[in-house]
Amino acid sequence: MSRAYLLKVYLRPDEEIEEEVRRTVVSYRFSSLSRGIHVHVEEGVVTLDGHVRDTLLIPLAVRLARAVEGVVDVEPRIGGEPTGGHGRGTSR
Repeated sequence: MSRAYLLKVYLRPDEEIEEEVRRTVVSYRFSSLSRGIHVHVEEGVVTLDGHVRDTLLIPLAVRLARAVEGVVDVEPRIGGEPTGGHGRGTSR
């Protein structure tokens, strides 16, 4: 495998990465959240910004975004409320 081939993924334009993350991760996998998550890419670093109802989905969104070719890192800046009965302060 050549060095140029290995570095090729880092040469992908930010706009192209942003479109793929928006299309294949946010809109496709999290269609109910697509209006709550905004995608921005700079130098291969994806920023996921916004507010969602179910914070349990945030780690999945980060993993899927990291899997997109050309992504160097992912910065999740997503807030929300934990769901699924695992929140703090729940009395039984």
